[in-house]
Amino acid sequence: MNNHPEIPEIDIIEAKKRIDAGATFIDVREDNEFREVRIPGAKLIPLSEFADRYEAELSTDSEIVVHCRSGQRSADVTLFLMRHGYQAINMRGGILAWEAAELPIERGGNR
Repeated sequence: MNNHPEIPEIDIIEAKKRIDAGATFIDVREDNEFREVRIPGAKLIPLSEFADRYEAELSTDSEIVVHCRSGQRSADVTLFLMRHGYQAINMRGGILAWEAAELPIERGGNR
């Protein structure tokens, strides 16, 4: 649950539309979570590595849709990115909501 009302959020259907339209899609879960199950096309930048990697891997020129397992970590990252000049939006409900809606996922394998 997003505890910050200033953090913009979208549901999974809107997130899929924006991703399909070219928004950058990042997953901030940890590597083991990503290996277990992931959304195709999501770029993994684990929360534990985020502060060291975001500037080199993300652009301020396009919208960034952020997701995690349920939406809390991604809400925190969305707020962080917004405060650093990025166009970020949180995907409410995370991969749990995505999977519950029977949208495409991948299981197992490497990142």
